[in-house]
Amino acid sequence: MRGRIIALVLSIAACTPAIVPPPSTTPAPQSEPVAVQPTVQKLVLKKTTFKKIIGWSGDRHDQVIATFLRSCAKINKISADIPLGAVGGVAGDWLTPCQAAAAVPVGNTQKARSFFEAYFQPYLATADGSPEGLFTGYYEIELKGSWLRKAPYTTPIYERPPELVDANLGEFSKDLKGKRLSGKVVAGRFVPFDDRAAIEAGALAGRGLEMIWVDSAIDAFFLHVQGSGRVVMDDGSIVRIGFAARNGHPYHSIGRELIKMGELTRERVSMQSISAWIRDNPERGAALMATNPSFIFFRVVDGALKSLGKEQGPIGAQGVPLSPGRSLAVDRRYLPLGIPIWIDTTDPIDPGEPLRRLVIAQDTGSAIKGPVRGDLFWGFGAQAATRAGLMKQPGHYFLLLPRK
Repeated sequence: MRGRIIALVLSIAACTPAIVPPPSTTPAPQSEPVAVQPTVQKLVLKKTTFKKIIGWSGDRHDQVIATFLRSCAKINKISADIPLGAVGGVAGDWLTPCQAAAAVPVGNTQKARSFFEAYFQPYLATADGSPEGLFTGYYEIELKGSWLRKAPYTTPIYERPPELVDANLGEFSKDLKGKRLSGKVVAGRFVPFDDRAAIEAGALAGRGLEMIWVDSAIDAFFLHVQGSGRVVMDDGSIVRIGFAARNGHPYHSIGRELIKMGELTRERVSMQSISAWIRDNPERGAALMATNPSFIFFRVVDGALKSLGKEQGPIGAQGVPLSPGRSLAVDRRYLPLGIPIWIDTTDPIDPGEPLRRLVIAQDTGSAIKGPVRGDLFWGFGAQAATRAGLMKQPGHYFLLLPRK
């Protein structure tokens, strides 16, 4: 729901920074740099120890085991020799840790912590040597809707148009590995897909692509930002919808736009303040939302996904249900999905309080870009919405890689 090339050295000496290379079926020689297409920033890892990670011993590591096992179920289906991104080794490296995780007793914090310490090596992640990055939050938004267009349900949520084509440019040139484009074919030419302004002006109207109609264009916009949500239908039923595709246009922050306009200060920008401004300025708000050309298409997620009697979260980019407070969206150009990450930031409600915990990379996002960048999933409900809306915290993180 939330995707994204670098240069690296595969062998990482103790306390010596290393630049991480893109995935390759042939391992690079140890200590020898591998040059690839340059980017703005490089992911550089520095080996460390769990004893040096502040707050490590105080977390409830048992609470993340089930989340990790869901990622393991996906990784275990991958051929053992397939690389997991630039830093994840190959899928076979994860087989032993995943098997060991399944044997950790439920609710045993000490044994869960010992498991991660035994099977993983921590590395401080940096962007060109700088460890500080940005952490934001997201949640599962609730909307009100109907299967049919009728007042007040007049804003459409679209399913994926059949003409939308995703092109993996790496299949055309190795220099473009990791680059993708989305568009459509018109008169034999591959051209950009319609942007948000064109779609909201009716570019897709009348084709039967309207999946659900909701009662708020503002809520629909933030659904696109969050990437998933649940819709309370007019008949009382609840439908969960999730990410299906994006139109290929870059994400543009309307919060930054409001700062440029002088309407909000950087300190006051949050999902709540942006939403309030749009509601207070409906005409200007509609024009503001149209400045973000990115547009998301959705699909209905069957059922409420229950496990052991408890409802699970929406499906993330890895194809597994997200865990509130334990699932992180990352930039997939740098980090593989399924990797455990220790985040060290501050609480969005009380920035004076540290927020340190173990999470699993299970999602992506169009606004999540950079070697040290995370978007924490907070779950569903009013408290989750508040934390997600306010979260814009500096911080750093440690990657946990299989010791093999």
